[in-house]
Amino acid sequence: MLRIAVLAVLACLPGMSAHSQEGDPDGTVTLVATPRLVDPNYRGAVLLAVPVDNNRHVGVIVNRPTGRSLSTLFPEHAPSKLVRDPVYFGGPMLPQAIFAVVHTDHTPGPGSIQMMKELFLAIQGAVVDHIIEETPNEARYYVGYVAWRPGELRQEVDRGLWYVLEADPEL
Repeated sequence: MLRIAVLAVLACLPGMSAHSQEGDPDGTVTLVATPRLVDPNYRGAVLLAVPVDNNRHVGVIVNRPTGRSLSTLFPEHAPSKLVRDPVYFGGPMLPQAIFAVVHTDHTPGPGSIQMMKELFLAIQGAVVDHIIEETPNEARYYVGYVAWRPGELRQEVDRGLWYVLEADPEL
């Protein structure tokens, strides 16, 4: 079933086949786990990943909704009740923290990482809180994220663990 879901994602992306592994992870990319990637955290995963300093990358898994809302995670926080979509599992790093990927034409706040034009990853708690309070449905919220050490993503791509596709902000 997961293989079918991965192939469906690949089929929907223009100009890419299910066997495309020649992408370059030096810019923001969409990563789709290949059948070789057996780690349960990533099996069947689709990620949006961006390079940061020193040949490191960070990203979030975009296809793992948790089925829980922000209001169930933070029942005393009234603005969380305004968020319509579920919280997503973004990855195994810091799963106790909330992050946001937000569509905006400017940085949402200090420490945010620009993933693409008009798409930012907000990582600081105060910034995420501000997004929830001011524009709650302009973002997708994640518990956890993914991080690669310097050169690690390139090694994983070279080992055939990821299909590398052009980044798609609509994922």
